[in-house]
Amino acid sequence: MKYFFVLFFIVFSAPILQAQTSLTYTLEKDDVFTVSQNAKQIITQQLDGASHELTNTMNGILEFKVLSERDSTYDIALTFKDLNLKITSSIQGELMNVRAQEINAEDIQSKIFNSLLNIPVKIVLAKTGAILNVEGGDSLVVKMAKASGLEDEFSLNMMKKSLQNEFGSEALSKSYEQMTFIYPKKKVNVGDQWENEYSGKLKAENTWTLNGLTSDSALITGNSAVVMDVAEPTTTMKLVGTQQTEITTDLKSGFIQKMKVEGLSKGASTMTQLGDQEIPTTIQSIVTYAVIPNTQHKINN
Repeated sequence: MKYFFVLFFIVFSAPILQAQTSLTYTLEKDDVFTVSQNAKQIITQQLDGASHELTNTMNGILEFKVLSERDSTYDIALTFKDLNLKITSSIQGELMNVRAQEINAEDIQSKIFNSLLNIPVKIVLAKTGAILNVEGGDSLVVKMAKASGLEDEFSLNMMKKSLQNEFGSEALSKSYEQMTFIYPKKKVNVGDQWENEYSGKLKAENTWTLNGLTSDSALITGNSAVVMDVAEPTTTMKLVGTQQTEITTDLKSGFIQKMKVEGLSKGASTMTQLGDQEIPTTIQSIVTYAVIPNTQHKINN
């Protein structure tokens, strides 16, 4: 009887140990997730033996509220609750330092970024995390440009075009897929890998691995080959590189608990004032996301 019990345990527990896991978003209407985002990007350019380093730092608070659920997608309101930006140059010193909640009536940038806060845009999210559509980003850009106080039509249009590249509907879709688009289309075991890709200014071909499971979370890592192709009125940038991602997600909802993305890309950039001269350029970046404790909840209407 003792041996039968042991055999019974081994035979019938094995399928449980080997059970496949469905990694997906399982959200409900009125779920709310508040996320802190921190990013640091160091751009290094070499010209005639001299080096110029530009450091961009950003931190913000994002709120994701589930508006509705469909058969295979969710409508989610994304709202910027706070946003702080700082840009420093190794040659020119501080170029920008904006805290969106602390509006300065004498500072155009302050007024622009303050107008971004608490205005929701709607994201259509697939259960794999692919962002299928964003609505409201273009209206947000118009509001931000208007907040600048510029009255000259040409300057206003230039402002809109610049903001469109960062906060327009398409730009927001591509930007936040990095945080959401992490799940396979089928069930997986620990150790399994799957692939996907996203595009935009940063195109990434991603290979994901399910590294481990606990009773309430999944541990996922990603390795990516990236291509950065930026074309601005006065600057172009073409670089290739790699990205490494570490993620802990909540098994119940599928939403991330924490995420870290580190990248290194190298290539060349050009500037209008220097003609066609290519400037060797390197970008190092680290971005982290984390659900703020005690803010994951459901709104009771």
